[in-house]
Amino acid sequence: MTRVLQAMAGAPVGGAETFFTRLAVALQRAGLDQRLVIRPDPVREAALQGAGIEIATARFGGRLDMTTRRRFRRLIAEWRPDLVLTWMNRATAFCPRAGTAGTPRFVHVATPRGYYGPKYYRNCDHLIVTTDDLVRFYADAGWPEGRLTRIPNFVPDTPAEAAPRSAFATPRAAPLLLALGRLHVNKGFDVLLDAAAALPRHHLWIGGIGPEERALKRQAESLGIAGRVRFLGWQPDIAPLFAAADAFICSSRHEPFGNIVVEAWAHRTPVVAVAAEGPGSLIRDGVDGLLVPVDDADALASAIRRLETEKGLAEALASGGRAAFEAGHTEAIVVGRYLALFEELAG
Repeated sequence: MTRVLQAMAGAPVGGAETFFTRLAVALQRAGLDQRLVIRPDPVREAALQGAGIEIATARFGGRLDMTTRRRFRRLIAEWRPDLVLTWMNRATAFCPRAGTAGTPRFVHVATPRGYYGPKYYRNCDHLIVTTDDLVRFYADAGWPEGRLTRIPNFVPDTPAEAAPRSAFATPRAAPLLLALGRLHVNKGFDVLLDAAAALPRHHLWIGGIGPEERALKRQAESLGIAGRVRFLGWQPDIAPLFAAADAFICSSRHEPFGNIVVEAWAHRTPVVAVAAEGPGSLIRDGVDGLLVPVDDADALASAIRRLETEKGLAEALASGGRAAFEAGHTEAIVVGRYLALFEELAG
């Protein structure tokens, strides 16, 4: 059986970090012989160890962090994996080169999870990306297409009871919009608030934390919509939020994949999204979601309004999204593709 060492040096929360944990646990269920090296994080460590995965920790500090480099090299020398999968730039930079300084041979695979320069991956043998647009990005930048594989993300298929609207002081009959993500300028929540101001009946839940929280709350106040907007903070269990919402809104200016769109599909929640890189690649406009231009609050408000005014549209988008989820984003499909690629590359 192929032996895989995965390395992740990401933050405590984030889309890529969440999917790393989700994939590692799913690969363990599927019987992969794997070990992990991660930054110390009690929550992530508990989730991974609870799934029976053997993990090591390393600081993954700055360029002069030789302790992490030595630890990484020692883990490879002791366990001798067939393949090392590094997540994003930092873990990739710390991975030793196979066959140098006594390091055993292995296949180095990296997964950038975004639009990062190929220079960060020049010592890798293969890249895994999540969208066709990312395949084109790396191919256009000179990366050999035969060393690129697209594997999308999956999300859990976990039905849930709707979160009670009363918990967030939201009227039962009000049209409810849901948005989730880090409160960062890239997520375009400022545009979403401008759109909400043009939708006087709608209430909005925004789940997440980040540096823009204070500015966004001030914006809601200045627009006169603070009474219709709820900032929910970080929500570890988002399934009940999708069950409660009438529509999910992805307003991101930049979104390499769009895990959260797939989450909405899985929960049969109609999606309205800005046509950023990931959602624009995922969504078929009018089939499994509605797409609008980036940074266009009027277009976003108009698309949301269509869900109410066009009979059957919301139901059709919900059904189309669920079909898209079942066709390409289930755990069985995605894990099967990872396992097949590992076997191919190790062989």
